[in-house]
Amino acid sequence: MRQPIQWAANRMPASEDRQLSIMSTQQVAMARSFHRSFPQYSVTPLARLDKMAAQLGLGGVYVKDESYRFGLNAFKVLGGSFAMGRYIAQQMGRDISQMTYEYLTSAAFRQEFGQATFFTATDGNHGRGVAWAAARLGQKAVVHMPKGSSRARFKNIAKEGAKVTIEEVNYDDCVRMAAAEAAATEHGVVVQDTAWEGYEEIPAWIMQGYGTMASEAAEQLQQMSVSRPTHVFVQAGVGSLAGAVVGYFTNLFPEAPPKFVVMEARAADCLYRGAEAGDGAPRIVGGDLQTIMAGLACGEPNILSWDILRNHVSAFVSCPDWVSARGMRMLGAPVKGDPRVVSGESGAVGMGLLSAVMKDAGYEELRKALELDQSSQVLLFSTEGDTDPVQYQRIVWDGEYPSNE
Repeated sequence: MRQPIQWAANRMPASEDRQLSIMSTQQVAMARSFHRSFPQYSVTPLARLDKMAAQLGLGGVYVKDESYRFGLNAFKVLGGSFAMGRYIAQQMGRDISQMTYEYLTSAAFRQEFGQATFFTATDGNHGRGVAWAAARLGQKAVVHMPKGSSRARFKNIAKEGAKVTIEEVNYDDCVRMAAAEAAATEHGVVVQDTAWEGYEEIPAWIMQGYGTMASEAAEQLQQMSVSRPTHVFVQAGVGSLAGAVVGYFTNLFPEAPPKFVVMEARAADCLYRGAEAGDGAPRIVGGDLQTIMAGLACGEPNILSWDILRNHVSAFVSCPDWVSARGMRMLGAPVKGDPRVVSGESGAVGMGLLSAVMKDAGYEELRKALELDQSSQVLLFSTEGDTDPVQYQRIVWDGEYPSNE
């Protein structure tokens, strides 16, 4: 018998909402300008799934396809690269607008700045982004991955020249390891997409980097004559991406923000548990955090993002692995006439959840709570492609993690 989807409406008391300004439209514009200076930059596609929307009883379904991002098959490079640029600018007493790709890859920059070592922990995509950016900018990177990490993701990071290891601990312990090593290394800095007390500046920059993706999606919707999404579904590990997306769209549409739905892997649903408790305090999930959604296998929330999410999200949803697997198959073999999206385990959970909510009678209460109907314009983020090709084929071709058992 399959595990059910669990959800909690957001009834938490509001905070002073001090972190919302991190994702102001001005801050995101700076990040996008930085990314535009990279020759590898191009706007990733927004797949318009009109036939899928009609089948689900919705007005529109739009999927931001990050498998095309910088040739890295995932969105994460946006955050790591921008944070590295901001850090370098700060160390040099310069403005981020001066940190163009042309300057950062020049001999003059190497002479003026020298070399730093960027430490990070990752389930794959973030570490690959940091390693890629470090290699392009002539910097060093050290990457730690949690036990059970995919060999394919390991090899993709190593290919960028980073020193990479798979440790016998979970993701959150790898974060602590990276932070300790950075503190003990001359010119060492930890570039992590989670925040804790005393480590908030770099995570805020990473969130702003993710804003490039949200900003592109907003513009693409406008070009499709959709003035604003009515609903935004966004997945969460530590919550940095979710906080970035929710923060950006709340700032973009302050008078009429979309309804936001945050989704987590069942094995690491710390945000859902916080929402379920309802007191506004974050919760932590420990253990091995085993899930096919490796990029979401994080048990300790980013405190900056948590503050944004508790104020603006409508519902927090805990998703078993079958939800993601269903989404992968739906996007990989769409309704005839719709574009195909190759979406990995952490990328497809939104499609799987949307389908379950609209089609499964057991989730009618959630559908009504979110007011999803034929007038709804729903935005999803496929944050990665087939970053583990072997597992992708097992799920999409061989039918692993079926949704009917």
